[in-house]
Amino acid sequence: MAVAVDSMRARWPSHFTVLLLLCAATFISYIDRSNISVGAIAMQARFGWSETQKGLVLSSFFVGYIAMMAASGALAHRFGGRLVLGTAVIWWSLCTILTPPAALTSLPALVIARMALGLGEAAVFPASINLIGRWVPELQRSRAVGLLASSLYLGTVFSLPVTGWLIRDFGWPMPFYAFGVIGLIWSLVWFTGLTNDRRAIVPPAPGTPAIPWRRLLRLPSVMAIVVAHFCHNWSLYLLLAWLPSYFKSTFGVSLVNAGLLSAAPWLIGFITCNTAGWVADWMLRSGKSATFVRKLMMTLGLGGVALFTFQLPSASSVTVGVVLTCCAAGALSISNAGFATNCFDIAPRYSGVIWGISNTFGTLPGIFGVYVTGWLVDRTGSYAVPFFVTGGLALFGMLFYLVFGSGQRQID
Repeated sequence: MAVAVDSMRARWPSHFTVLLLLCAATFISYIDRSNISVGAIAMQARFGWSETQKGLVLSSFFVGYIAMMAASGALAHRFGGRLVLGTAVIWWSLCTILTPPAALTSLPALVIARMALGLGEAAVFPASINLIGRWVPELQRSRAVGLLASSLYLGTVFSLPVTGWLIRDFGWPMPFYAFGVIGLIWSLVWFTGLTNDRRAIVPPAPGTPAIPWRRLLRLPSVMAIVVAHFCHNWSLYLLLAWLPSYFKSTFGVSLVNAGLLSAAPWLIGFITCNTAGWVADWMLRSGKSATFVRKLMMTLGLGGVALFTFQLPSASSVTVGVVLTCCAAGALSISNAGFATNCFDIAPRYSGVIWGISNTFGTLPGIFGVYVTGWLVDRTGSYAVPFFVTGGLALFGMLFYLVFGSGQRQID
């Protein structure tokens, strides 16, 4: 019997289970945050919002998100990712369920509910990065982070069309109730299924070392991750929040079709994100330096985003628009094998903390970029200017990372 159990564990290592649960948490976090992209179209018609007010609703999530991002990384470092992530999922699931009552109360109440949702979801990536660093072998981490990051694309692929169908058949509140319950079920599985860290490859240290905040913030390689993360997320959040509205207002598609068309780019992103992770780990095993691998992925990733978003304003049909957004999302996902995994190269012990720092700045586009996009659309009547800004920032992020990025160990 013992031999059979050992054989089973060899075929299915413990870190596979941990990684799948982390991917499920990321999936849930993105169905809970992205359902508002389609839901806001129906809610706008129900409550009479302007595009600027809709932009406020879409961006308010990120105010709470940024407020807890660095703190989530520090909490995961101090108490472990298991407790922090499990508690966070319960919090944000309850906030998701409370979104419709808040919207029916007032616009300020809805904004507060979205901010509270962001507070909870801030923990998902810092805690997950912390757990990947302790459970996943070193030369499998690009794939692990790629699978984790691709779960947000899969969540978006699921959320956008399903939200449209649920709204059509049951009304706009239903997606918030249904998706919130899914998160509560995950929490039950998480706390009953992952009971200890004894099988982690890097068990928790007996004493938690102090976080060298000043040293981390002074590293050029950390600044390269921060800038790349900011530019990556500007593209990510603009596409996540505004694609359904872009397809509906520019090409006159229905609400359900807007959700379906907006899901297609994220399906491509799911595929390319995982492919890039496998290729990055293969290159590392083949002897390529981490610096070369990370910079190559950033060049293909953010460089590709710039190339395709610059062409979006000239899209003459919905087909061309879908193809270009698919290419942009596919390129964007490649960069996860660059900056997102880089924290393990330069300071593996503080990988979750570095992610918390970089995603604090990476959340700013969610606050300002999403809101400014609505403001620009109100004043220009099109999405051309937001797409040009997005392409320019992607190009800047690529160049900054090429100059200052590094894959060499900086802190043990």
